Amino acid sequence: MTALRGRAVFLPDGRRLGMVHDTVVDFDGWTCSHLFVRDTSPELVEGAIHIAIPWRWVRAVNEIVLLRWFPPTPLPRDPRP
Repeated sequence: MTALRGRAVFLPDGRRLGMVHDTVVDFDGWTCSHLFVRDTSPELVEGAIHIAIPWRWVRAVNEIVLLRWFPPTPLPRDPRP
């Protein structure tokens, strides 16, 4: 999982979301549960805050990380109404 650090994360439509900072591991099943993404685009995430992406949203990992799904953008800084 540490090999993912520093890889660019892209949305299904080709927009760059940010860079993988770290992975979150579920120690019960020893699987990756989330990617922690930094350097997010302010057009996609209000305030360019760091976000955690569920692993189930990941479509492919190679030189980049490609997501299969992402909510409508921009994501609000505070999702509460």
